[in-house]
Amino acid sequence: MRVAVLGAGAWGTALAVAAAQRHEVLLWARDAAQAEAMRTARRNTRYLPDAAWPDALQVSSDAAAAVAHARRGGLVVIGTPMSALRSTLMSLDAGCRVFWLCKGFEAATGLLGHQIAAQVQPDMAAGVLSGPSFAQEVAAGLPTALVAASPDPALADAAVEAFHHGALRVYTSPDPIGVEVGGAVKNVLAIATGIADGLGLGLNARAALITRGLAEMTRLGVALGAQPATFMGLAGLGDLVLTATGDLSRNRRVGLLLAQGQSLADTLATLGHVAEGVYSAATVVATAQRLNVEMPLTFAVQDVLTGRLSPRAAVGQLMQREARSEVF
Repeated sequence: MRVAVLGAGAWGTALAVAAAQRHEVLLWARDAAQAEAMRTARRNTRYLPDAAWPDALQVSSDAAAAVAHARRGGLVVIGTPMSALRSTLMSLDAGCRVFWLCKGFEAATGLLGHQIAAQVQPDMAAGVLSGPSFAQEVAAGLPTALVAASPDPALADAAVEAFHHGALRVYTSPDPIGVEVGGAVKNVLAIATGIADGLGLGLNARAALITRGLAEMTRLGVALGAQPATFMGLAGLGDLVLTATGDLSRNRRVGLLLAQGQSLADTLATLGHVAEGVYSAATVVATAQRLNVEMPLTFAVQDVLTGRLSPRAAVGQLMQREARSEVF
């Protein structure tokens, strides 16, 4: 199989490295100078300097050539941020088989990836590839499990063919809504967990936050049409636990720095990379309000991000909520 990965960030590069263990892979980088540097070094020195490339991995700054590489019977994997998903999909022809890696809601519209695809490429075979995965560990060949979600079983099987090998396992799912909601909301909840850990609230608080965060994620997903069981899987509970507790998590790092008293602007400058939860929080809150879904943890994170509440004040507000039955 020929695989084209559009986007040479850490995650796109890591999956390109993994797929090139068995397939011909062409990695597209928007910046021609970056593409040439990677071609010369045979690695992505900017994002994954320790990951050497297999011989079957090539790089190009020619988007048309990258898509042509995978057009007939191959697979196109979009590794751009969510903000670029719409334009990238629009640049492809309907005959491509496509998965995207980005997690979140489109800021301007509040749409998930599958909804964007339905608008701009209604006839395209498309799906989402997600799950608990840090790029550095995938590139290093450490055991990782992902889920390929699409209503088209043949397309999901194509993702298995492309990536299921060695230390990388790929499960399939018919529920892209649930997988995408899990990927979007877990980033916001990871900020919350970082705040709790940064304030020294303890392991009990962390466990409670993750559990009740999972309840919020599930409620929103079901309201959007997802299958409840999806949130007990890799893209729900699995990705939430990893992002909320892993030291490589950028969203968790945002929460830790905010708890230390840094401003959001200084936090993002310190981070140096995109933390999708910062940009997804407002859209998650707006979606929950529109659907009348209760998400107190998510709302508290947005209050901290906007400066309406300090991290400690947000915790105090949550702890003052009335007792109730434990329901999802």
